[in-house]
Parts: sequence; structure tokens; C-alpha cells
Amino acid sequence: MDASVLDNRGNFVGGLARSNFRILDNGAEQPIAFFTPVEAPAQILVMIETSPAVYLIHNQHLVAAYALFDGLAADDEVALVTYDQAPREILKFTADKPALLAALGGIQYTIGMGDLNLYDSISGALDRLGPATGKRALVLLTTGLDSSLPARWDALVRRLRSQDVVIFSVALGGPLRGEKSKKSKSRKGSVKSGDPETEGLPESVADAGFAKADRALRALATMTGGRAYFPESEKDFVPMYREIATALRHQYLLGIAPAHDGQFHSLTVEVLDAKGQPMTLPAKRPVVRVFAREGYLAPGP
Repeated sequence: MDASVLDNRGNFVGGLARSNFRILDNGAEQPIAFFTPVEAPAQILVMIETSPAVYLIHNQHLVAAYALFDGLAADDEVALVTYDQAPREILKFTADKPALLAALGGIQYTIGMGDLNLYDSISGALDRLGPATGKRALVLLTTGLDSSLPARWDALVRRLRSQDVVIFSVALGGPLRGEKSKKSKSRKGSVKSGDPETEGLPESVADAGFAKADRALRALATMTGGRAYFPESEKDFVPMYREIATALRHQYLLGIAPAHDGQFHSLTVEVLDAKGQPMTLPAKRPVVRVFAREGYLAPGP
């Protein structure tokens, strides 16, 4: 699993050794069988929503996305995928930054109504990631809206619990979210945002759609050990993308021998001080915070 460690000021903590970590599997300590700091190259798949709602703000977040690429290590590889009803590969994994920037500028957006299948698109994007030989991350630039049945979310959760990939979610449509929130307080009516899930719906229903999307984006980040971001204005994108790049550079890879009972196992990663005591126990001001996946689905017997 990937683990990022931050101090109480939000700075990444480097220089930690295997002896500084403890992993609990369903509450029971497990020996760390694999440990390496961040030097391993990363595979980063960037998946961009191309719905009409995103088209309205695409210049804001795509220009800022250059900060993500600039912050990556020279040997990190990035691939680009877009999606609305289904994922489409725009660029295979490459470390060629000029090629990445050219591909970003050529992305096409859909105009008109249509389904948004975020959950199935994430599952399809995971098929494009190579074997788990190093750091693997999925960066979602999305409204988080999905028009599929609840069973598709359940299927995605099962898959993520059985794979080692970190998800960073950047919620797009912040201005639209804010506009809906303000409108819902001032008057009743219909929302006409161009959003497939909220077009023409009562504002309370549209707000519920974004609330569900926010919960989903936070859950995807939490279960995989990543982070979810909710920019409210254009100026928020650059620091968020820079933080994602920094997080990818400042990680530790940890491994334990998994159980073989076919059950979901919760994981807790603790950072220990020189005396072997946890530095992450609940307190008013924890010494460090650890971002790591919340658990894994064990293989069968």
C-alpha cells in the first residue's frame, strides 16, 4: 500500500524507516514484509470528465493541470483518459510532457444530454494500469455525478478493495455547485446547468445530486488512501494540483502478507517515534497524519 505522512502543518514527513511504521490488520499487528521510500517511479492515469457542465469551466482546470505535470518526477509516466458514457484513451503512458500538454489541448467535449457513467469508467480506466510494480495513482477531474444504478458503485468498491491504486479526486463544477446552493436558498424553480443529471430538476434534487457526488469522491479517496479536493474558484486549482504532485513524490510503499479468507480486512497504519510509540493517536493536535488505504479484500483460501 501507499502511505503519505504529514506533520501538523501539512508538510510531508520524509526520512522515515521501516521501523517507524506499524500496520494493523483487523486490529492485529502484522510484520512489514516490504518497505521502500518514494523513489520508485509512478504510473499516473488522469481521467477527465467531458460533459457539457465541465466544458463551461474546462479552461480553468486544464491550464492549472500543467502544475500537476510540472511537479512530477522525470521518470513518472502519465496517461490521459476522458469519459462521459464510457472511457476513451487519449494518450498512453508517457513521460513526454510536451506530448501531455498537446493531448490536453486537444480534448473534445460533448454537447447536449447524455449519461455520465463515472463508476464504470473508473473500472475501465483501471484496466489500463500496468501490474503493481510501483506507485499507481488515478487522478479524477470530475463533477462526481453518475447516472448508473447503485449496483455499479458496489462493483467498483469491491474492485478497489482488491487492488493497490491511490485515487485523488478533484471536484469540477465548483461555480455551478455554489450557484445551485445560492439559488436553493433564494427561490424555488428548475436548474438549467447543462448537467445530464441535474438538467431541469428542482434545485433541491440537483443539490442532492452534487451532495451524493461529493460523498462518492470523498469515499473513493478515503478507501484508497488518497485525497479529495473541492475547488471553489479558478485560483484553487493550481495549489491543489501541486499538492497532488507533491503527494506522489512523498510516499512510502508498505507491504504485508495478506490473509486468505476472502473477507474484507480493515487496515491501520501508524507512525512510531524513537521509543516505538504511535505518533498518530487521537489528540487535539496529532503529531502526524497518515493517508493510506482503509483496507483490502483478501483472496480466497
